[in-house]
Amino acid sequence: MLPPQRIAGRERRAFQWRTASPWTTCVRVACCSRLRFMWFVLMFLTVLCVALQMLGVVRQARSAKVLKLVSEQLVRMPAEIHRPIKRKDWENLWSVSAAFAEEPVDQHPLHLHSSSIQRKDESENPRSEERREQVLEDTRKKLTSTTKAAPPIEANKLWLGQEFPNQPQRPAFPKRTPEIKKPPHSDDNNDKYRLKSQADNTVTCQPKKHIVFLKTHKTASSTILNILYRYGESHNLTFALPLNMHSQLFYPAFFAAHFVEGVRTRSVKEFHVLCNHMRFSSQEVRKVMPKDTFYFSILRNPVVMMESLFVYYKAIPAFRAVKSLEEFLIQGGRSYNASVPNNHYARNILTFDFGLDNTAPENDTELDRRSAEVITAMERDFPLILISEYFDESLVLLKHALCWSLDDVSSFRLNSRSERSRRPLSAETADRVKEWNSLDWRLYQHFNTTFWKRIDSTLGRTELQQEVELLRAKRRNLEQMCLREGGAVDPAQVQDSSLKPFQYGAAVIQGYNLRLALNNDTRQLCQRLITPELQYTSALYTKQFPQLAAARAAAAKKIAASRNTATHRAVKRNIETNVHTAMLNNTSHNNTNKAIVDEHSSHILANSVVHNERQNYFDAKKQHKEIKRNT
Repeated sequence: MLPPQRIAGRERRAFQWRTASPWTTCVRVACCSRLRFMWFVLMFLTVLCVALQMLGVVRQARSAKVLKLVSEQLVRMPAEIHRPIKRKDWENLWSVSAAFAEEPVDQHPLHLHSSSIQRKDESENPRSEERREQVLEDTRKKLTSTTKAAPPIEANKLWLGQEFPNQPQRPAFPKRTPEIKKPPHSDDNNDKYRLKSQADNTVTCQPKKHIVFLKTHKTASSTILNILYRYGESHNLTFALPLNMHSQLFYPAFFAAHFVEGVRTRSVKEFHVLCNHMRFSSQEVRKVMPKDTFYFSILRNPVVMMESLFVYYKAIPAFRAVKSLEEFLIQGGRSYNASVPNNHYARNILTFDFGLDNTAPENDTELDRRSAEVITAMERDFPLILISEYFDESLVLLKHALCWSLDDVSSFRLNSRSERSRRPLSAETADRVKEWNSLDWRLYQHFNTTFWKRIDSTLGRTELQQEVELLRAKRRNLEQMCLREGGAVDPAQVQDSSLKPFQYGAAVIQGYNLRLALNNDTRQLCQRLITPELQYTSALYTKQFPQLAAARAAAAKKIAASRNTATHRAVKRNIETNVHTAMLNNTSHNNTNKAIVDEHSSHILANSVVHNERQNYFDAKKQHKEIKRNT
């Protein structure tokens, strides 16, 4: 128990705490409590922050004052001194700097010039103004003398490797060389990187390696895909291939960057070519491809394309219920429903592939507005649109646009139907197709016109025809060198199963047979020319992602083995079930037969018993009659 004195002291201090003013309480808590160290730290940090803030304000004011003085000096200087430095000045900078290096730093004109800017000379001081003019005159004379004595630029290349501040890098200007005339049918490939200018001079160009090709449906796009595959494989380019070894980029969904193999895992640093089937999305494509990518696509006349689509996609809901394309159009597309999956193939498929709205316009005014919007969007994203009806001319135009050679664009027709599966359309049916696919028809009309305008403005019809003839001659030579029958054959006649094209719908897709006596290099070239799309895509995926391809192959083998095992077990189970059922049937049949036999035997025995009883009765009656007679 505490003594009374201590209890009284506690009560007195407690009373003082309760009756003290708030400020006194704060001071006592800050200085006498256990939290006083924290209070001291917070106060120190607060004072420090205020001091730093004030120091920053002072420095900012001083910097503003200095900048103001410098700007006043620059305003009073002649405009010739602070003009932008031209390219010739940068070319002579190396020689000027070499001459300056021989003098002391204080005597350099540039040093004197910079020091004169930093001095606080007022305009009313005539001596400083005369000195400044003298310094500028000396600087001009020094620059002129050293520039005249500088060696030529070609003899001194050291400046090309230097990086000067605030000066853009020197662009690679095209070199002009005298035109080298060649025979019209020469096989020389020295024109690979030369384009003809309007001044009859050849201008060198660099082949484009970043390419996006929007692969449209039934427009000879598989042939162009093969061209891009061959060029990319021979030049070690990286393809933006579909995820998980698919053949399409998850079409008909809008393209997304993660549809490409290697984007999520970041295993590929740079993609060069994007060319598989997709529904175009500009923003997502630019997430995958570099800024200098060249975009192009191909169109086809919607009339003949509609006939091909009807044969190839006969199984879709829109075409399934009708017997012919004429019947479908006469009915006004009654079986067409845009909300049903896969029915997008039946109407304005080109507009759909470009990622635009393919619904039919309600009237001509809306058709004009919508078609103008679609054309504007396509021209913004695609500087080159090819035309399938002029395929060879398109290949020549593509060769010049990409700065390739004719050998690079030489090809065979791939994924092409046989003639017996084609049927011409009447003029009335063609008009119905144009009305049904009104947006696609407007696109085709516009870009067919711009196609020939581009040819007239770049090549000219005469040079175009010469290169087309040369391209066709190269194709004929390749056909004689590579193909056994000299052309395409039906799929049943393709002997190599790995080169058989994929068959879909009612169309008969033709393939090729290679000659037997070919060396390795020639056979490899010819095999690349005739490899179908699915097989070539799979081969490039295996080459580009060997580990993923091996893992998928192993998983496919396991799935196939499990399926075979399951099938074997199911067959064995069925056999055992059938055998067991047969045995049960035989047993029941035997039991039934035995019962029948037993029943028959018992019936016979009963009949014999009855017969014996009747015979005994008759015998007894006969004996009774004889006894009665004798009596």
